[in-house]
Amino acid sequence: MTTKQPLATNLATLPTRRPTRAEAEDAVRTLLAWAGDDPSRPGLLQTPERVADAFGEYFSGYKADARAELTATFDEPQGYDDFVLLTDIAFESHCEHHIAPFFGVAHVAYIPDGRIAGLSKIARVVDIYARRLQTQETLTGEIASAIEQGLGAKGVAIIMRARHHCMAARGVHPPGGMTHTSRFLGEFSANANLRDRFVAMTRERT
Repeated sequence: MTTKQPLATNLATLPTRRPTRAEAEDAVRTLLAWAGDDPSRPGLLQTPERVADAFGEYFSGYKADARAELTATFDEPQGYDDFVLLTDIAFESHCEHHIAPFFGVAHVAYIPDGRIAGLSKIARVVDIYARRLQTQETLTGEIASAIEQGLGAKGVAIIMRARHHCMAARGVHPPGGMTHTSRFLGEFSANANLRDRFVAMTRERT
């Protein structure tokens, strides 16, 4: 039996009051002053507003329901009994530890069980979860679980490869470091040959 993974929270489930836009901009001014600069100097006067706008874009995934993207489906094509694979889905996210960006590509496959999704919907699921504060490990599991649950898929496989700014710009500064994560559910977990074929097909992409 497949273990269902918890899906990330969204704004509707937050236990505390969401700060106002003015409070968010004040927080940016506080951080600028803490960093050692003067928030009132001309070059920084508009920075709090710009940062608030940017955060609204970076973290728009909290306002979206990934599984709702998978409700509009099509009947499975007659005779098709293999997995559907989307490669090189570009994503950008931010780590929950430093709010630093990480970015890369996702390769996603699922085995239909009577229902298939529009191809853009799979990419949309990746984007929704990426636009939240994340770890790459959690992000990988959330995408796989959403597709499994949203489509009732017989199996889901995902590999994500990303570069993390929090590691490249601070700490050990490793040149060219890449983080790889994967998740296999259902038939991909149970069938080694199926899993190996997915891995081989995605390896050709990098």
